[in-house]
Amino acid sequence: MPRVRLSMEDMALIATFERITGASAVDVVRDDEANRLIFVVRPKQLGRAIGRGGANVRNASEAFGRVIDVVEMADTPEEFVKGALSPARVEEVKIVRGRNGARIAQVTVKEEDRGIAIGRDGRNVARARILAKRHFGLDNVVIV
Repeated sequence: MPRVRLSMEDMALIATFERITGASAVDVVRDDEANRLIFVVRPKQLGRAIGRGGANVRNASEAFGRVIDVVEMADTPEEFVKGALSPARVEEVKIVRGRNGARIAQVTVKEEDRGIAIGRDGRNVARARILAKRHFGLDNVVIV
């Protein structure tokens, strides 16, 4: 599993997020292309991070001036990818080797949730790709 390095700026973002939400974060990714910050929180901290009616995420979004996405950390790449694609209902995640040796997460979702898994302009699947590479060394995430 790759070791995630945090800059001083990343640590400051995490500290601010934790103060606003009360949730414990382990990572933050600045996705400038989508003008968002993606926070990875410790297991069982997702509800606290989001807050009642989404209040904590909304407050964090206002404080940072960006969209805030929150993903829960998991022990396995399969569970992590599943969480990163939430709220889509994922049926299965398989880690396979591509022809070039690349490690790929093949994700099967309920047909009616395919659009949710991909997201507007591919934002949700892009979030899953960024995080899966960063935390588990996966080369790609594909919706099959």
